[in-house]
Amino acid sequence: VQLQASGGGLVQPGGSLRLSCVASGIIFSISNMGWYRQAPGKQRELVARITSGGGTNYLDSVKGRFTIFRDNAKNTVYLQMNSLEPEDTATYYCNANEWMRDYWGQGTQVTVSS
Repeated sequence: VQLQASGGGLVQPGGSLRLSCVASGIIFSISNMGWYRQAPGKQRELVARITSGGGTNYLDSVKGRFTIFRDNAKNTVYLQMNSLEPEDTATYYCNANEWMRDYWGQGTQVTVSS
């Protein structure tokens, strides 16, 4: 199983980024997908999740700013991040849950700073 995340970078406050995660080795269409993040000295937290049926849920602090969506034809899950704040600075990780098993991708760094 491979989860290849990309799209991180340095952005100014108020800016936008789109993260992508391409999955292989799983049946993507039946997997629940998520984005987590971990800032230095903090625990990893769930940012957004999308079920196989398209249902979504978000961390309260990102509601209205972030959108998770998926393209099953491309085995890809995305995280559109708008109105970024310095508090969003973290390493973002892609997660797949297939048949109750968790898989993780490598992280992609997001830094929000002026």
